[in-house]
Amino acid sequence: MRGVRMAALALGLACLFGSTAALAATAGVVAEPNTQVPAGNRHYAASGFPDRIVASPSADPRHGFAVAWRTDASVQAPLLEIAIAGDSPAIGPVTRITASTRTLQSENGLSHHHRADITGLQPGTLYVYRVQGKDTWGAWNQLRTAGEAGTPLTVLYFGDTQNKNLSHVSRVIRAGQKAAPGATLSLFAGDLVSGGDHADDSEWGEWFAAAGWLAQETLVAPAIGNHEYFEEFEDTPQERRVLGRHWPVTFALPGNGAGSVASTTYWFDQQGVRFVVLDGTSALDLGTAQAQAGWLDQVLSGNPNPWTIVLLHQPFYSPREGRENTALREVLLPVLRRHAVDLVLQGHDHTYGRRGEGNAATPQFVVTVAGPKQYRLSGQARRTMDPVAEDTQLFQVLDIDGQRLRYQARTVTGQLYDGFELVRGADGRKQKVELTQGRIAPRDCQRAQTLKGRADRCWE
Repeated sequence: MRGVRMAALALGLACLFGSTAALAATAGVVAEPNTQVPAGNRHYAASGFPDRIVASPSADPRHGFAVAWRTDASVQAPLLEIAIAGDSPAIGPVTRITASTRTLQSENGLSHHHRADITGLQPGTLYVYRVQGKDTWGAWNQLRTAGEAGTPLTVLYFGDTQNKNLSHVSRVIRAGQKAAPGATLSLFAGDLVSGGDHADDSEWGEWFAAAGWLAQETLVAPAIGNHEYFEEFEDTPQERRVLGRHWPVTFALPGNGAGSVASTTYWFDQQGVRFVVLDGTSALDLGTAQAQAGWLDQVLSGNPNPWTIVLLHQPFYSPREGRENTALREVLLPVLRRHAVDLVLQGHDHTYGRRGEGNAATPQFVVTVAGPKQYRLSGQARRTMDPVAEDTQLFQVLDIDGQRLRYQARTVTGQLYDGFELVRGADGRKQKVELTQGRIAPRDCQRAQTLKGRADRCWE
């Protein structure tokens, strides 16, 4: 009877407001645009004030890092100032570094993007830095250099953010910062924005608004996703993927990658972990899988670190129906197996899923999503991955020392959804221990279709 009464109430309300669509709108459940910027508005146009400030690791983040930022075209070669952090406002002595500058034309006008590479720093030391605009400076930011191998490391890892960054992703990033205030490194698994390269500058503006201080006070290491590329000559025989104009100027990445994809692949060592970032889009669509495999083999050969983590956008094992990513498994996966990679962090499929290979402790493969765009799981994913999730925004916290890698996936409200530890024995062998206490129940999408009528997704 209760179900009948509720159905009657819903029907009455729908009639009152004219349609079920109107009823949904009154509940605040309506399809949102990718950004909060009204059409034609240039809220995120560059100015003389520095913005989009982001720090990224060098190949050896014990002794340096790099910073990228943006201004308008009035700023040609601004400075970065850096000093050891202290408890007094009397900052100094200060080292000044002149930035290099590149230009970008977007729907928000012409902007100048600057990069400063900082070297010669002390390991495990807290520094303050600030960047210059036109007759002005940004805030002093605090950032700690990487410690020596074996020093405990806390890392935040986010899957695709992609769309609605300001309205929805911002709370995920804030939740991650609150859960792991000691994090010094932040990993992003690609598709940071939805993109298109003709109307995506405002999306980048909202990504930085969502990231807040995380971008400036942790080292940010992103993988590139397919949405950081764009389709040239779309729907013609000449159609091809081309690297978007924002990627090379937005982040100050190490540039030590694989040949023709050196700007989208890279590696660095931090506190006993070798991190390697791959370009899945180029491997799958542009034929660089073999080149990346050869480079990866070189990077992992003779790796002195007890832990190895690989980050890329497209999964080796997809949790979404109809996605195989065969080139990744046939060409790159054997390299990961040969070098005993511990953890593979991925995005792209807008669900959650984790799996290993047989009974082996490593590698563990994780697919996750931070943003509100949510897909549905395939039947194969439900059979081969555990746990899995739909309709769930997540962030991940990794706590790593010389003997233990602890992984936790938490929902945006902070609840534990998945967790395990890799424990390294005296002989170097790894064992996996599941962390089940406190995990919430599995989550599935309860909606028949999206607000735009798509049954293959939970949210768009």
